[in-house]
Amino acid sequence: MAVAETQLYAKVSNKHRNKSTSSLLESLLTKGFPAHIAQKALAATGQKTIEDAAKWLHSHCNDPSLDDPIPQEYALYLCPTGSLHNYLQEFWKESKRQCGKNRAHEIFPHITLCDFFTCEDQKVELLYEALKRVGESFSQCFPPFISLSLHSSTSYLGFFVGDSHANILKEFATAFSAEASALADCHVKPCQKQVHLTLAHKFYPHHQKTLEQLAKSINPGEACQWVAALYSRDMRFVHYQTLRAVFQYKPQNIDELMINAGDFLYVDPTQQSDVSEGWVIGTSHRTGCRGFLPENYTERANESDTWVKHREYAFVPASRFFTQTENEPNVKLNGEVHNPIMSRSVANILSVQNTALRRGLLVMRHGERVDQVFGKSWLQQCLTADGKYHRADLNFPSFLPKRRDSMKHFEYDPPLSCCGIFQSRLTGEALLDQEVAVSYVYSSPALRCIQTAQNILEGLKLDQKVKIRVEPGLFEWTKWEASRLIPNFMTVTELTEASYKIDTSYRGNFPLSSLVPSETYEEYVSRSSTVIKQIVTSCPSKGVILIVGHGSSLASFTRPLIGLPARESSDFAQVVRKIPSLGMCFCEELKEENKWQMVNPPVKTLTHGANAAFNWRNGILDD
Repeated sequence: MAVAETQLYAKVSNKHRNKSTSSLLESLLTKGFPAHIAQKALAATGQKTIEDAAKWLHSHCNDPSLDDPIPQEYALYLCPTGSLHNYLQEFWKESKRQCGKNRAHEIFPHITLCDFFTCEDQKVELLYEALKRVGESFSQCFPPFISLSLHSSTSYLGFFVGDSHANILKEFATAFSAEASALADCHVKPCQKQVHLTLAHKFYPHHQKTLEQLAKSINPGEACQWVAALYSRDMRFVHYQTLRAVFQYKPQNIDELMINAGDFLYVDPTQQSDVSEGWVIGTSHRTGCRGFLPENYTERANESDTWVKHREYAFVPASRFFTQTENEPNVKLNGEVHNPIMSRSVANILSVQNTALRRGLLVMRHGERVDQVFGKSWLQQCLTADGKYHRADLNFPSFLPKRRDSMKHFEYDPPLSCCGIFQSRLTGEALLDQEVAVSYVYSSPALRCIQTAQNILEGLKLDQKVKIRVEPGLFEWTKWEASRLIPNFMTVTELTEASYKIDTSYRGNFPLSSLVPSETYEEYVSRSSTVIKQIVTSCPSKGVILIVGHGSSLASFTRPLIGLPARESSDFAQVVRKIPSLGMCFCEELKEENKWQMVNPPVKTLTHGANAAFNWRNGILDD
């Protein structure tokens, strides 16, 4: 534990401990659990059921921090329920789809009453009592509805609470602060700033108008029951990234972490610099254990996904009650709620916006290349003594296309592996399932990109209708070429003779002869920006423009289109190295506003594990 953390937790561990114990605690004590560990389990699970606490204790049996006096952090939020909550969740979903994730998506819709504060595990029940007392004292004066007015700026969108209602909420928060201090010895800071409900925060300025249109479809006067709720989080991981495991991983080495699908993981971005490519080091929310895990087994989760809901006080006109929720299971806090009765105003605004989305741009990295699996010397493994190609492994392509110059040029212009071909075909089929209307296809001159485009078109069943436009300007940053020379690509004639569906009439915006070996980053950025804008200009009709390029293409072709500057060259390579085969991103055009915006791609990417080479003699015949 860090020195600063030790000093912080020492402040709470030395305080006078409350002598009373709940029936839940007594049940755990009879099972033989030490009091401080039982109290930690109850606090970590919201003091709901013995089963929840016992399951937590079983999962954390190897948690190295189990005996540390680390309290949970608590916050008091005012949360909407009912119709207003459903409309807000619909806004969350649609704003994420159209504009990508922003800071507001990390947490469910709420009004902050009290910022996060610590409470000792054995005093959490007193915190509940404080909420109950204050809720009852305010139940008669709490407004039947809360006045909300929309406020927008270039980085914030949300509802401001009207002054008279805001004053009541501030008084409520102040009263809870005083009661929590008196009963549970907590230092609670009530909200005294502008009381608000955030809709979007820290988004790109060019998304402001779209978000405003979506927000205007929310009627703040919708029926709503407001609930004052206590949530807690693990204070050690406040500044960490939260990941969710997509697949199970069983450790192969002692320093690796066991994860199950659905597990949440805390990852400190500052601790990843020395970790091997494709791996991260993280701490499991479920077990408290720490270790290495494959990054492609995870996806980004929301900050509030690991929070625990404790107690709530619901304000009901002419009636009041305190919800104990002891038999209520943990609820996924930031789940997407589908509202089947979305109002006509919401539907109308979305349909208007969708008709304005004239075109789409789908930028995709090529599939798995053969040298990615078998190394730079892959060609030597496949050539016989007389120079003929043979398949040394089932993942080598079954044949190589014919070219008039030496086969050795494939060394710097490698084809897809068989898995790469499968990936590409599968992606095309997925796009077909989603009814993605691809109207144009552009490809880098690299063979792996052309093969990817060809197989995507076959999966889309468009290989007889849409032809591939080979654009030299789409080639990756030439500084990364191992030979320090521009590869000898197959000619359009050779590609056509090899049955690739090439548009032979197309003349590139950037001639192959203009590619500069070992170009500077500025030259590469300028080339990418110019080429993508020329492509978009030359494809005026509706439909999707598919660009098949390289890992570097995803940022280099989309950022200039949506008005963002290029990334710093110092972190560009770090971003690119994390983009998998067939990784993709998607832009849609807002024609009436004469701009493009990033949205979620129409299909998911393909994740798969490693499959090492195998010699049947090893372990079978050998002793």
